[in-house]
Amino acid sequence: MLRVFNRHWLALILAGFSMNAIALLPATANNKIYNPSLISSEKEVADTLTEKDIPTGEGGFARDYLIKLQKGDQVAIDLTSDEFDTMLTLIAEDGSTVAENDDGPDGSTNSLLFSRINENGSYIVRVRAFGETSGGKFSLKLTRLKSATKAFK
Repeated sequence: MLRVFNRHWLALILAGFSMNAIALLPATANNKIYNPSLISSEKEVADTLTEKDIPTGEGGFARDYLIKLQKGDQVAIDLTSDEFDTMLTLIAEDGSTVAENDDGPDGSTNSLLFSRINENGSYIVRVRAFGETSGGKFSLKLTRLKSATKAFK
């Protein structure tokens, strides 16, 4: 009887150690770690917004891009798509919204955002679909504009 009792305790102890060891292993879920792509002002990005991107909580999805900007930079960010109504947000390192645009000045559902940068740092350019649209193909271009003082020197 004591031998059977000891075997059961031994089995329970080993099961507990096994469960703890499994809990310490790194997660291997299919979720990606958040790692936005680095973009520059020299290249246009052609990409696709899908249901595998960041859920917005409003039924749509978003994709983020990282850009390094300097104090005094003036940027124009152009987001176009024939497949969804675009939304564009520029986000500072602290998570605050620097600027946002839904529809561009041409009356289309494409987005065009202008902003002057007040601090050096890494910024997020967030591409998303307006409302509950899942997304589609899009084109993103960031242009660093020359400041008026530099242009006249």
